[in-house]
Amino acid sequence: MNYSSKLIEEAVNEVSKLPGIGSKTALRLVLHMLKQPNEYTHNLAEALKNVRDNVSFCNSCHNISDSEICEICSSHKRDKTVVCVVEDTRDVMAIENTSQFTGTYHVLGGIISPMDGVGPQDLKIDSLVQKCQAGEIHELVFALPSTMEGDTTNFYISKRLQELNIKLSVIARGIAVGDELEYADEITLGRSIINRVPYENSLKQA
Repeated sequence: MNYSSKLIEEAVNEVSKLPGIGSKTALRLVLHMLKQPNEYTHNLAEALKNVRDNVSFCNSCHNISDSEICEICSSHKRDKTVVCVVEDTRDVMAIENTSQFTGTYHVLGGIISPMDGVGPQDLKIDSLVQKCQAGEIHELVFALPSTMEGDTTNFYISKRLQELNIKLSVIARGIAVGDELEYADEITLGRSIINRVPYENSLKQA
């Protein structure tokens, strides 16, 4: 693609590095920003810089947070004995939008996927096991994708916790096999959380 400006070309190349953004869409976005007041683009750039430089992760659940302990973990209204295990922050947001879960979360930062070079050591599994060993958690709710990788991760964690007296459950299969939580509608996801089943039952269904 020929550009009339090297500056435009550089901006398009950077924007097109974002997931799901091709060069044509990137060009459209860059040209859109050019039409806006300078303040608009400067505010956008500053907001992105602040996200990169200042957003951190909760020391307890590993969710994205503005402080050392996120608002969910620090809330007195949340049930600290029930922990929902999710792949990433997007899943926390999806479940929170249902308003059906009152426990806390544990963000693994991914799922076990040998094909992608992701093993248990690359995830926040050890810290989850440590929290369970502390004796404050009574139930873990697996809310990982209903894929082979998600099921493998559930199974690995269950084996790590088999000596502990902790109830393991999995969200009901209202979420279609292979689906990601962030794309599920709120009603379906909310019902899947409420109607969660014992983890061993999900193994029988597999």
